[in-house]
Amino acid sequence: MPHLIDSNLLIYPFDARDPLKQTKARQVLSLLDQHKTGLLSSQALLEFANVMLRKLKLPSNQVYSLVDSYERIFPVLPLTSAVVLEAVRGVRDHHFGYYDAQVWSVAKLNQLSSVLSEDFATGSSVEGISFLNPLEPNFALGVLER
Repeated sequence: MPHLIDSNLLIYPFDARDPLKQTKARQVLSLLDQHKTGLLSSQALLEFANVMLRKLKLPSNQVYSLVDSYERIFPVLPLTSAVVLEAVRGVRDHHFGYYDAQVWSVAKLNQLSSVLSEDFATGSSVEGISFLNPLEPNFALGVLER
């Protein structure tokens, strides 16, 4: 089953401030790559690049290489006007913040059943999209293999 990967899972492998999340995020991305069950949105890549450049202050050539690597490892789903419209509906109907609504919208419009993120209540579901936080200590990584 494919999972949409939120930007926080892309960022933590490079953020040494939380070694537990850093290790877990690396394990999650490795499993998703191994089983070919991970997908990205353009939004996740742009948020990743922004954090790497501005917050973690990595050189732009390194960030370029990292974005390029993620793009080669995981299929990238585009942001479209349909995604924006569905995201606005998600804000209206489900009271998401806009960018969280956009993550949900990408998953919904691409017929995915789950989003991997620490930004949503794990185990919650909205219109058939389940939210899982693989960074939680008791998260069973085997879920990502299916």
